[in-house]
Amino acid sequence: MASPRRRYGPAARVLFTLLDLLYRRSRTLSKFKVLEVVARVPYQAWENVAYVAVTHRYSRPTFARRIFERVHESWEQQDNEQWHLLILEELVEASGKRESFLRYRVVPQALAFAYYQLSWLLYALNPRWSYGLNADFEDHAEHEYALFVHETPELENRPYDGLFVDEYGHYESVADLFRQIGHDERVHKQESLDRMDEPRFI
Repeated sequence: MASPRRRYGPAARVLFTLLDLLYRRSRTLSKFKVLEVVARVPYQAWENVAYVAVTHRYSRPTFARRIFERVHESWEQQDNEQWHLLILEELVEASGKRESFLRYRVVPQALAFAYYQLSWLLYALNPRWSYGLNADFEDHAEHEYALFVHETPELENRPYDGLFVDEYGHYESVADLFRQIGHDERVHKQESLDRMDEPRFI
């Protein structure tokens, strides 16, 4: 919480404003679930771009191998975001909250589709722009999770023994679980920042 937020770019600010308008500014499990639906798609877009690049650069094996390594990294990041989504879905279900099908199923998928297209286009034009947008998104998520734990102290006394402890990890409390998710977002942010000066694949 002590770290400053990034100076978000125009696309990120529009996205965060839209999420606040659709789901209010308050931090809820349902809103975090929407964030995680959207969070996976840049990694899917980069994986798609990388596969296209491999088909054009396979005659340069060393370069093609580096591209394929990026594909594997994207898989790992997607999987991590997928665990976040599954855990949040589980927690929402356990809370007994009834969610609107339109607001929490249809709209998030539409947002994810648009975000995928934007991530792909920005990468094709200039990878730095796509990585920067993802760093903005992950930075936002990291801070939102930290604030959620701070605003909900009762999570410290709530044990986490959900369906995915064997895959994602065992945590003494739901607060610790969310701290780990926030830390994952920080790692993803840093990975995007580290890639910003890499040469483009296409």
